[in-house]
Amino acid sequence: MSEEIYRGRRQFFGTAAMTVAAAHFGMTTLADAGTIRKAAGHAANKSEPAKMNATVVLVHGAWADGSSWARVVVPLQSRGLTTIAAPIPLTSLSDDVAALERALERTAGPVVLVAHAYAGAVIGACTNERVRSLVFISALAPDEGETVAQVFYRDKASAQAPKLSPDSHGFLWMPEDRFGAAWCQHARPEEAALLAATQRPIAVAAIQEKAPKPAWKAKASWYLVAEEDRMINPATQRFLARRMGAHIRSEKVDHASLITAPEVVVGTVLEAVTSLTAHRSSTQKHG
Repeated sequence: MSEEIYRGRRQFFGTAAMTVAAAHFGMTTLADAGTIRKAAGHAANKSEPAKMNATVVLVHGAWADGSSWARVVVPLQSRGLTTIAAPIPLTSLSDDVAALERALERTAGPVVLVAHAYAGAVIGACTNERVRSLVFISALAPDEGETVAQVFYRDKASAQAPKLSPDSHGFLWMPEDRFGAAWCQHARPEEAALLAATQRPIAVAAIQEKAPKPAWKAKASWYLVAEEDRMINPATQRFLARRMGAHIRSEKVDHASLITAPEVVVGTVLEAVTSLTAHRSSTQKHG
């Protein structure tokens, strides 16, 4: 396939992806395309990460699904990075790690794992040898023997965060009338309402299962602290980031930065990918 044809196909599928993203979030294609192009524009100012040919795998947290990454996927793909969103069932930590491993089977070469919120525990428990770096977006990262619930409740939650009780099946739902104020206060009201209506619950079992030895003890990590997070106390985030020795970036964003501030998330991911590229170049030079 010629380079010209390849670029044309990539542009076509990129436009299609923006259209799907706009439809999902209940906005016009033009408005959402502007948001995505803004994130892509920020990414364009970075050094070219695609030379590494790394695959970026995005893992969603509680009360969301893979579509929550829509505004991050397109800018990364526009840089030539293979990018997928891994679906996880949110039924137990073990189930979710297994689902992530199935998603990794669809990839080849080095991988950068990116997690939002609860999914920090999932990527931390991943033992796949092709994973080179971990990126935590206001994510929970339990140490060996800890549970997600333990680290989540380490510091007092915001007054806007609702108290959650499991339903008769052991799943936790976010009250729709509290969703926007707690989970994504920087989103437009109609967008927050749609996110609340399409939320996916998380099982109590998932946050009570003890974590295995985490991958961040041996692999390079990046952490985006959401200073205006109302779900996970920013103090908890800073503690977790420092404990894992991560490269820390702190921004005035809410819990749902992958939706409300995608350019910040894209920039953080590109830092990890570019670092991976630089490491490989240095290794080849001195090898």
